[in-house]
Amino acid sequence: MDKVAFLKRLTAIARGDTPADMVIKNGLIVDLFNGRIIRADVAIYKDTIAGIGSYRGKKSIDAQRCYLLPGFIDGHLHLESTMLSPSEFTKVSLAHGTTAVVIDPHEVANVAGIAGIKYILKATELLPIDFFIMAPSCVPASDLETFGHRITASDIKRLLKIKRVIGLAEVMDFPDVVNGKDEMLKKIAISENMVVDGHAPLLSGKGLSAYIAAGPASDHEATNISEGREKLGLGMHLMMREGSIAKDLKNLAALVNKHSLSNISFVSDDLLPTELIRDGHINRILRKAVSLGLDPIMAVRMATLNTARYFALKKTGAIAPGYKADMVLAGDLKRFKINTVIKNGRVVYEDGGYKINFNKKAPPPFNIVNSVKAKAVDEANLLVKAKKKIDAIGLIPNEILTKWLKLKPLIVKDSVISDTKRDILKIAVVDRHRASGNVGCGFAKGMGLKKGAIATSIAHDSHNIISVGTNDRDMVIAINRIIAMQGGLVIAENGKVLGELPLPIAGLMSRAKAEDVAKALSKLEDIARRLGTKVRDPFITLSFLSLPVIPELRVTDLGVVDVKSGRILS
Repeated sequence: MDKVAFLKRLTAIARGDTPADMVIKNGLIVDLFNGRIIRADVAIYKDTIAGIGSYRGKKSIDAQRCYLLPGFIDGHLHLESTMLSPSEFTKVSLAHGTTAVVIDPHEVANVAGIAGIKYILKATELLPIDFFIMAPSCVPASDLETFGHRITASDIKRLLKIKRVIGLAEVMDFPDVVNGKDEMLKKIAISENMVVDGHAPLLSGKGLSAYIAAGPASDHEATNISEGREKLGLGMHLMMREGSIAKDLKNLAALVNKHSLSNISFVSDDLLPTELIRDGHINRILRKAVSLGLDPIMAVRMATLNTARYFALKKTGAIAPGYKADMVLAGDLKRFKINTVIKNGRVVYEDGGYKINFNKKAPPPFNIVNSVKAKAVDEANLLVKAKKKIDAIGLIPNEILTKWLKLKPLIVKDSVISDTKRDILKIAVVDRHRASGNVGCGFAKGMGLKKGAIATSIAHDSHNIISVGTNDRDMVIAINRIIAMQGGLVIAENGKVLGELPLPIAGLMSRAKAEDVAKALSKLEDIARRLGTKVRDPFITLSFLSLPVIPELRVTDLGVVDVKSGRILS
């Protein structure tokens, strides 16, 4: 059917002259434009809403006085952080009312380059959630670590020609932007007619002005009121982040008012499968927002229409004539428990069951499932020579920011070792991309392990292998097991592997069912707690300790990194 014929039928249905394909009756429609709840029918033709009012249709759905909301949109998500394949992520998120996500695939791009991005595009093309892709701007995030691939400005130019690639992903290298470095500015210039996402933790004053002037239009790194207010005041779109480790909503919720509302949305950023399955996706953020006192309709707008408008997703994010028929039915506006999901005018989820088949094709290419190219390590690789003071990472609960601590070390046989009594534990990061043999060692305070070691091939953003432990032997066991199984999570104690979760897709994602991944992760977290940690999500916490673009201190395979100065300390 051509466009004119489509519009003729659509308008005939809207006038009431022709029955709709489907009519939703007895629903309480959340009107985001007026901030009210109305009772009316919703008439649908194919994938589009034809009208709001009183309508007849070939089929009808009795909403039973449930609330009818637009489908939820996550405006910034690293799909890889869920550890799930695209189809498994979709199954879980769809049941929680998500109908669209904007993803930054820079995790898989760091590992596999353009091939990784193409895999994500292929694997998401036939799924009942709209996956919009942002071209990764900072692969690698930094030259202070060994990385797998580099995405150039020329690569980005080619990526932006692909239909579902809608902009430039979070520009993490804010120092290069502020200081006017050519390569970073070239990437932004190439994307000038598209959305450019920002990433500027703690940036303020003239530096922030320079950053915004260059093009980045959003930020999801604000962690307090003053930072969020400054960024809003300078015209940025503020993405309030509520992920599995970075939970900023409570600190930022007071910023929402009638003036700021249109420039605020909700995002997950990084989300573990356990939390996704147990608590939900965007609906869990809505639930928390309302519990913090936000008006439910304003909160829904931040989960739908605001996100759609920021990303220029036309006719998306609201219930109105001409808009996409992506909607959810929820029993109330407090818990946001989803009864029904309608995608493109079709019921795809209802009363706990799926009404469609999922695309499970697009197996990952060979180089993506065989991506760990690392030399096995031994205890000699982890030795740290005695020194008077050590630069240690101080963990901050529920934040990805860290403190720079200078501590007196525990020395045995002229080497610095983990000090469990003071909770100062050794960290080792191993190059997994080039088999260089690089091993960077440092220390962290706050992980809380009393025995054993944990390790993961999820280590932002280059995803080398990172381990933290109470002793070198167990760290070596855990690291070498990850190498052997081509990526994953491992816990070791007394020279033995206690538990593991294989992640064969780029060392980041599983091929297993979502429930099985979540169960395996929960088991590992239980083991980690038995070994002493009180950190809520030890593996994702560990994964951020190698990210050399988030202040203050990190560890990469090249050594301990002072993020602010951009130099390696040791």
